Amino acid sequence: MSEEAVMSKGQQSDGARGNRLLGAMEAASLARITPHLEPVVLKLGDVVCEAGGLLKHAYFPQGAVLSLLTVLENGSAIETANIGREGAFGLFAAMYSRVSFNRCLVQFEGGMVRCPIDFLQSEFVHSEHVRNLFVSYSETLLSQVQQTVACNALHSTEERMCRWLLMMHDRAEGEALPYTHEFLSHMLGANRKSVTLAAQSLQTAGLISYQRGKIRVVDRAGLEQTSCECYAIVKERFDAFLRPPSTAVQGDTARRRAR
Repeated sequence: MSEEAVMSKGQQSDGARGNRLLGAMEAASLARITPHLEPVVLKLGDVVCEAGGLLKHAYFPQGAVLSLLTVLENGSAIETANIGREGAFGLFAAMYSRVSFNRCLVQFEGGMVRCPIDFLQSEFVHSEHVRNLFVSYSETLLSQVQQTVACNALHSTEERMCRWLLMMHDRAEGEALPYTHEFLSHMLGANRKSVTLAAQSLQTAGLISYQRGKIRVVDRAGLEQTSCECYAIVKERFDAFLRPPSTAVQGDTARRRAR
């Protein structure tokens, strides 16, 4: 990532504003981390980290959406999770390893801050609340990966497209989604023809409108009905974790101690 993508200290905003995971931290931890947060500006499709790359920072979206892609030896890739303002990319590096298992790229432009791994590792070591928060979030993110794997294997391209569009519609807060059929085919692991046919079907049904690389959700309720169950399952898991975050984390901790 170029140095031009990192804003100066004078341009920094409140790092916790807009990111629910940062907002879930205890005040003392957040006070120590906040001075080290740097706002970054990245464009649609920019790569944050390649699979196998070393991570120096964790990234906390405040409006941006990051996509995690599993990359195969032949260069093909498929999305296995995406991260919005509810979470972060790079927490595994803060807990265990600095190596990224996935390619991470910008799926939707928006605000985002990053924090050096060293400072997060220090909080992870010294704060039980941060440890529980990071581990519980990572478990919830893993459940999204598992659900996405099942969805990609068992559900139709149209159902998967509905799931993906609903997730992006949540994060884009109603804005038009700037995606071509080719981009969607990469995200869904489907060929372009099947993506085009699925998009045409959804547009004919009046669920979306598509023009010049812009997708708008026209009938949100109809899109939810057409989607497979995977969207609702993943959303429920993240909502349960983050409402309220402290209670969710304490509950996870109690269950672990009972084992």
